[in-house]
Amino acid sequence: MRPVPATAPERAERPAREPAGQRDAFFDNAKYLAIVLVAIGHAWEPLRDGSRTVSALYMVVYAFHMPAFIIVSGYFSRSFDAGPGRIRRLVTGLAVPYVVFETAYTLFTRWTDQEPDRPVSLLDPLYLTWFLAALFIWRLTTPVWRQVRWPLPLALLVAMLATLSPSIGNDLDLQRTLQFLPYFVLGLLLKPEHFQLVRRRAVRILAVPVFACAVAVAYWAVPRMTGAWFYHRDSAEELAAPSWYGPVMTLVIFGCSLVLVACFLAWVPGRRTWFTALGAGTLYGYLLHGFVAQGSKFWGWYDPAWVHRPVGEIVVTVVAAVVVTALCTPPVRRLLRWVVEPDLAWAFRRDAREGARERNASGRPHGVTAG
Repeated sequence: MRPVPATAPERAERPAREPAGQRDAFFDNAKYLAIVLVAIGHAWEPLRDGSRTVSALYMVVYAFHMPAFIIVSGYFSRSFDAGPGRIRRLVTGLAVPYVVFETAYTLFTRWTDQEPDRPVSLLDPLYLTWFLAALFIWRLTTPVWRQVRWPLPLALLVAMLATLSPSIGNDLDLQRTLQFLPYFVLGLLLKPEHFQLVRRRAVRILAVPVFACAVAVAYWAVPRMTGAWFYHRDSAEELAAPSWYGPVMTLVIFGCSLVLVACFLAWVPGRRTWFTALGAGTLYGYLLHGFVAQGSKFWGWYDPAWVHRPVGEIVVTVVAAVVVTALCTPPVRRLLRWVVEPDLAWAFRRDAREGARERNASGRPHGVTAG
């Protein structure tokens, strides 16, 4: 989430060719590392007020971790054609988990936030569930983006116009869905050779000063601008900025995020590592770590003063990485597959032709088909 041909001078950078039926190690590594950054970002949130350094690192991580995840999601949605099998996987893999976890998070926050009257609303995604709703919408629109003449400029235009429209509201977190849309569309347009370009040794080396500059700029920017622009969930007006800031910031942030995503992917190993298998469980880590992040404040994990010092910040970072790693492991996936990846075959009519296509596709490397 295959095998990519590479040139002889870059043999060291080439991903190992995966046997038929196996997943591509590079993309599983990228997914795992991205989900670790998501968890670390959430763990850093309560530490930002007392540390300019943490705030700067937080801003840098938020500039590229979700764009990277969304670009990869778009890349593996290229073959989505709204066929019966794809729609079934869309419902069971996104719609059903959205309903389950939206309800679960609402009930959980009723307890942690002491708000017993908080309603369960499937139209107002809570916390992490916005991504499931957004990916559902993005994938449904995939056939459109595959047909239009200039998909990426059009998607950027949609995102720019969204920043001018505070009236879009919170229904299905549509503001965020529209503003993140260009990253998904970019993923649809990418080919294996594009990923190979950013994995060259020269790019890997160049990524070091680029990230260093990004951290320095973020450190300078912390007291001067809001990092909310990187959340893509508010219009310019809601961020107390002139309307024309919205389209301009959309383009600026898109460019900055792409540079950092390229640097991130340049560092992702192409070979199999100890965490490669965890890439198949990133949805579990994503959906489940939110309960720990939410509960940590209620349980007072951030109350001790030492947690807000450098040693404590390092401990929080390590704990976040360990927790989300554990949640991506096969035992957790086996235990909760019924709710995160339900089968629900009984709920759908069986189409003979679709069944034949699925049997034929079963011999392809895992992840070639979307869904």
